[in-house]
Amino acid sequence: MTKISRKQKKELEAVAVLRDSQIDLSDAAEVRDWRGAVVGKFYRPIKKSLTIRIDADVLAWLKMEGRGYQTRINNLLRAAMESHSNRRRA
Repeated sequence: MTKISRKQKKELEAVAVLRDSQIDLSDAAEVRDWRGAVVGKFYRPIKKSLTIRIDADVLAWLKMEGRGYQTRINNLLRAAMESHSNRRRA
């Protein structure tokens, strides 16, 4: 994200003290069709740092594709978590 200017900050503070009914939305069209909406597009879970021991061959396998092995670990664990959650619901 980029930093906001002093002017933008001042404008945001002015709008924050208004009631919803006092805010002029005439230049912002109401969205009525949400069929193209994507749920969670901007959601970013909080990351936690940890130390973990992984077998050397497993780590080598994860690193074979290059950078991003920690993301791959996270994706594998998330898939396992979601699969486990889905099995419990059924």
